Amino acid sequence: MIGIIFEVVRASRLIELLGLLQARGRMTAGQLAAELEVSQRTVLRDIEALSAAGIPVYPVRGCFGGFELLDGFRSDLPAAVAPRGRGPAGPNAQRARVRLSPRGRRLAALLGRPPDVRVRRGPHVVTGREDWVEASVRVDSADVAVLDMLALGTEAEVLHPPELRTGVREAAARIAALHAGPGGGQ
Repeated sequence: MIGIIFEVVRASRLIELLGLLQARGRMTAGQLAAELEVSQRTVLRDIEALSAAGIPVYPVRGCFGGFELLDGFRSDLPAAVAPRGRGPAGPNAQRARVRLSPRGRRLAALLGRPPDVRVRRGPHVVTGREDWVEASVRVDSADVAVLDMLALGTEAEVLHPPELRTGVREAAARIAALHAGPGGGQ
């Protein structure tokens, strides 16, 4: 249980670090450590974790150095200090039921999407996927929810509503068709 708490705290800090770099641009390890209230060593480990997750953050050496995101990179996080919680749901918000692998849970926490993931406790075990969990996620827009699910790739399965499940299946089919040929725009 304590390990899960530490994992959630770290995921939250990674999202906050990403939000800081997105909002403020280049920052030193010292500045990030002060903002996040952790050591500079922890910041370096977190930068390494973001890089390993495919976030294009890189060091800039010299007296005006620090860390920054690749020019033009944008996450779906608001460009303010990274969120510690989500804003209120829109008037059309509903909840979807999904199944997430352990990696899917980590990706969702790191990416901050889909929003407002709530893991459900219960005996919903699927043979071959015993370590997967059921969760509910907030859906403000069907189009955005499809993109959120696609961002998790094969680490998430939509269970309900059927319209979202169909949207993800159709989008995945379009992606598969796009990549079915020899490639390279030929």
